[in-house]
Amino acid sequence: MEQQDQSMKEGRLTLVLALAAVNSPALLMQQFYNETYYGRTGEFMEDFPLTLLWSVTVSMFPFGGFIGSLLVGPLVNKFGRKGALLFNNIFSIVPAILMGCSRVATSFELIIISRLLVGICAGVSSNVVPMYLGELAPKNLRGALGVVPQLFITVGILVAQIFGLRNLLANVDGWPILLGLTGVPAALQLLLLPFFPESPRYLLIQKKDEAAAKKALQTLRGWDSVDREVAEIRQEDEAEKAAGFISVLKLFRMRSLRWQLLSIIVLMGGQQLSGVNAIYYYADQIYLSAGVPEEHVQYVTAGTGAVNVVMTFCAVFVVELLGRRLLLLLGFSICLIACCVLTAALALQDTVSWMPYISIVCVISYVIGHALGPSPIPALLITEIFLQSSRPSAFMVGGSVHWLSNFTVGLIFPFIQEGLGPYSFIVFAVICLLTTIYIFLIVPETKAKTFIEINQIFTKMNKVSEVYPEKEELKELPPVTSEQ
Repeated sequence: MEQQDQSMKEGRLTLVLALAAVNSPALLMQQFYNETYYGRTGEFMEDFPLTLLWSVTVSMFPFGGFIGSLLVGPLVNKFGRKGALLFNNIFSIVPAILMGCSRVATSFELIIISRLLVGICAGVSSNVVPMYLGELAPKNLRGALGVVPQLFITVGILVAQIFGLRNLLANVDGWPILLGLTGVPAALQLLLLPFFPESPRYLLIQKKDEAAAKKALQTLRGWDSVDREVAEIRQEDEAEKAAGFISVLKLFRMRSLRWQLLSIIVLMGGQQLSGVNAIYYYADQIYLSAGVPEEHVQYVTAGTGAVNVVMTFCAVFVVELLGRRLLLLLGFSICLIACCVLTAALALQDTVSWMPYISIVCVISYVIGHALGPSPIPALLITEIFLQSSRPSAFMVGGSVHWLSNFTVGLIFPFIQEGLGPYSFIVFAVICLLTTIYIFLIVPETKAKTFIEINQIFTKMNKVSEVYPEKEELKELPPVTSEQ
């Protein structure tokens, strides 16, 4: 009996084995780490040091994202939204060159440092881009434009999956080129972004340059009559004069921003802790268990990436039709159901022959649900529910929660999977459920409302307008009726 149990253990497909089988760029890079170490010392690394070194390499990206989030406030206040994005390209182009040269330089340290720098770039851009677009857009297009950054993230992931196919760049000679390609989008942005205007709200409220703000609005809208929109921005400026610049510490102390801040923490935490990364980690093993040939798993994975792109593209068009709140509720509910059914399917896959196919349906359903709401909407809401003086600090908090949650899932999920096995996704199902309940009870609809109107909703929720009227970010103002 013991021999039979041992034989079953030896023949079991583990998560690490599945990832090693299908994640060929990672395997090639670990091989490079080992060969580099051998060239320096004359002996190969043991499994534990190699695994530890690779874990550090992987974790550098979300850690860099956390650092980048902390830089958002200082950068956007000093350089502006557009200026911060232009400056941020340094953290993409430099590491792309370093990673591209790492094999020639026989230095895996270059890859580790570059992962940190690329993470900083991602941390800055994932917060500044939605802030910039949200401040550029008229209220009737703010939702659609706010989802566009997430759309291009999914396109980038799909492109990376395609270039990462073994017969393209996921080979011994191609992986340094694959890593170096991360600098191409940054180079394009460096060439094109200077031709776009700075945020009119930043120019008027923070730089006090009404002429530049008006010119930026005229460029963006395509017509000269922008006085109503300028008046609405000026009204926001007047509402915020009592507050001044709001730091992260002040953000946590202000009762007038209590529900806004809590909502962002819940939504950003729910976005990452709902299991999206775990689903992708587990997907390859699920495909193999369902009988997909090992050499074809990479194509199925790319197909999943294509589904993610298509659904995010759909979200761009339905966010103004259905609203932010409904997409969040729908998305988290789909993820909740997918996690519950996936748990049952994984528990029964060795006893019921067709269960692996249910698992594949669950993975695809989860990707669809997350792409509709949890992925694109939270960053959009940060732009909408905070005014100009508190928005940079709000993005710093939201971004920090995002990247720390990302890092936490990557760090602890292998241990959760080891301890709970097929029941790992119950943890994520509970988080999806709690986040859905919070959204249903607390988060208001922001569709087609000005920033002032949205903040008036939260002013009533926070019940502070008469408590500290001289200190609060927003006093009661007459409803804004201007068209944008």
